[in-house]
Amino acid sequence: MTQTPSPAGPIADIAVIGGTGFYSFLDDPTEHAVTTPYGDPSAPVAVGTVAGRKVAFLPRHGAHHDFPPHGIPYRANLWALRSLGVRQILAPCAVGGLSEAVAPGDVVVPDQLVDRTHRRVGSFVERGACHLPFADPYCATLGGAVTAADPTIKPGGTMVVIEGPRFSTRAESRAYAADGWSLINMTGSPEAALAREMRQCYTAIALVTDMDAGAESGDGVGQEEVFALFKANLERLTGVLTDTIAALGDLPDPATCSCSTWAEGVEITYDIPG
Repeated sequence: MTQTPSPAGPIADIAVIGGTGFYSFLDDPTEHAVTTPYGDPSAPVAVGTVAGRKVAFLPRHGAHHDFPPHGIPYRANLWALRSLGVRQILAPCAVGGLSEAVAPGDVVVPDQLVDRTHRRVGSFVERGACHLPFADPYCATLGGAVTAADPTIKPGGTMVVIEGPRFSTRAESRAYAADGWSLINMTGSPEAALAREMRQCYTAIALVTDMDAGAESGDGVGQEEVFALFKANLERLTGVLTDTIAALGDLPDPATCSCSTWAEGVEITYDIPG
């Protein structure tokens, strides 16, 4: 891919944040090195064409899986995407299952999030009284476009985000399940909240790669099986992304979505580029 400096104006209004395997679904990608007030993003942002739309792609963990979940530069990633003009974000991720409502191989668009991380900077707000509404952490319009792209995708569910990099103990996993949460993940927070602060529509697309320790017998989940199942479903996920991106042109302007309009009349105390 050709690498260019960050452009002065918007070049993409849709982004995918995911694993490096998604690079291949971009046509004619160009890498953009973006400088942010929060350091460098996980990798240069690749911008190419999908279904006739300009789409940015950012590998969440870096081009070579450089960053563990708790070390991902989340603020730099979201700021960099907004600086390129991105207003809608599709975020495929691997998750564990916590309930009988899901099984390995299922794709779920969650509608709720529980944050159980503790070492991450979760906001762009560093001064003043600036509060954002987050009762509904994911964009319902964007999530609806994903489920419309594939009728086998399950809508709804609560995803709990843990610190990592370790997986849960059986006791922790059973406690999460007892609270009624159906999915468990290590990267969904603060990514979703930072997107909201950047006034971006954001939805997770969660692939269930395993049943978490408290929801299965045996030795519990391991990294090898998670990676293998995600790789096996890569073609399906890229198809969902492509079909969703093709449909986004028929949706209302994301600037009119509540993911953006919440900030109207609010004194924003941080920089929103673009």
